[in-house]
Amino acid sequence: QAKHREGARIATRKSSVLVPEPPPPGPLPSRTMANYMLEEKRCVVEEQMQQEDFVRHVEPGCPYRLDDVMAPEKAVSTGTTIMAVEFDGGVILGADSRTSMGDYVANRASRKISKVHDKIFVCRSGSAADTQALTAFVQNYLGQHAIELGQLPSVNTCANLFKIFAYNNKDNLMAGLIIAGWDEKKGGQVYSIPLGGTRIRSPVATGGSGSGYISALVEDKYRPGMSKAEALEFVQFCVAHAMAIDGSSGGLVRTVIVTADGVEEGVIQGNQLPVKP
Repeated sequence: QAKHREGARIATRKSSVLVPEPPPPGPLPSRTMANYMLEEKRCVVEEQMQQEDFVRHVEPGCPYRLDDVMAPEKAVSTGTTIMAVEFDGGVILGADSRTSMGDYVANRASRKISKVHDKIFVCRSGSAADTQALTAFVQNYLGQHAIELGQLPSVNTCANLFKIFAYNNKDNLMAGLIIAGWDEKKGGQVYSIPLGGTRIRSPVATGGSGSGYISALVEDKYRPGMSKAEALEFVQFCVAHAMAIDGSSGGLVRTVIVTADGVEEGVIQGNQLPVKP
């Protein structure tokens, strides 16, 4: 009986009714239980699609679930635009200020750039609770490390600490981070740690839901060796552009400039953005 069901699972649409094709002549190859269940699920999916007056082809053996074949994508539950860039003399970090919970804006003036040490900052995206907890852990360990060294810690050490926590807890965290700062060994540095805990150093990094809208813009406008003023304008323009398109990003544009001379914070009000929605 199981063999004869092989042909019954390949169905055609006729008058909104599934009509099974007769099995081919001769003996049918044996099937594993997993393949049999997958074929049966595909048949159920096709029946549901026909009842909705539309048809979408489902390849045999494709592991679609019943709830994701034609269902619309869920709304973005967390939204952010963060970025950092190296320039000649330091780094600049930028971020929007909207903290969202689905369609609800929980905070329109939040701070997504957190201080880790004197000249090291982190841009946070993903779950606010997860990234705040990670930052607190790294602040603690990096502070102890600086006391033991008797000098300022390196940006590389800070990025490694974030990577260790993010990677070892990758199944439980939703955290995308950009660590940037300045030290005496390597000057300005930018490290990106996306979901999963990989540590990547790059001269410019973006993150959050708004980063996908500005990837081409960043590649087009960025150039190595920018001055401080050019890099600041570059960051402000890119973040404002993402905020204009991404509904989960908005509010203010906050920037932090880190150089050998110190730290400078800046903000652009929502009505003064270089790119408006």
